[in-house]
Amino acid sequence: MKKNLAEFIGTFCLVLFGCGAAVLSGKTIPAAISDAPVGIGLLGISLAFGLAVVVMAYAIGPISGCHINPAISIAMMVNGKLKLNEGVGYIISQFAGATAAAGAIYAIQSGMPGFKMGEWALGSNGWGEAYLGAYNTTSAFIAETLLTFIFLFVIFATTSKWGNSTMAGLAIGLTLVLIHMVAIPITGTSVNPARSFGPAIFAGGKALQQLWLFMIAPVVGAVLAALVWRGVFEKE
Repeated sequence: MKKNLAEFIGTFCLVLFGCGAAVLSGKTIPAAISDAPVGIGLLGISLAFGLAVVVMAYAIGPISGCHINPAISIAMMVNGKLKLNEGVGYIISQFAGATAAAGAIYAIQSGMPGFKMGEWALGSNGWGEAYLGAYNTTSAFIAETLLTFIFLFVIFATTSKWGNSTMAGLAIGLTLVLIHMVAIPITGTSVNPARSFGPAIFAGGKALQQLWLFMIAPVVGAVLAALVWRGVFEKE
């Protein structure tokens, strides 16, 4: 139960800080609200997601391993590093934490004058016409699969017998920063089914219709990374 609660809190913080930064601070704040127009932009959002992982890695890593991502938990189960019943508990907790965080962001943002829920609201992931760079489905699927593969490869490497365990959290968080810097214009960056699920549940519409890609592609990339690591790097 402690591990599941830690995964709930960790995923909650990831979505709250990451999607919260994108929704509440990502765009320029009107001068009427601030002395000067400000906005953290793509780099700021990327740092918010990455730093959230760094913080949570050192906070709950000793308790649960800080997966805070169903794709990671599935990859660990494939590699035999996580038992099935434990993994299922992790995944349920991660989806619950992400949904609770999206609800918190909605409750906060709805207090802004003139607030209106549009398509892909609350930092939802998506693709296609009218979404950021307007990339097509193929580009979105390739990006999410490939970047999740790289993300999991770094996780396996830094937490292995060859890695530096004290620096693993920092390396993993910085990898997520780099991933966001590449993928935000394509899909808003998921590489995490729970992170996509929470906002989409509240946003509905196209965000919910396109949720399937962010359920499948990250898992495909994570499983491929698990198989490559186990079959090549851990093979005696």
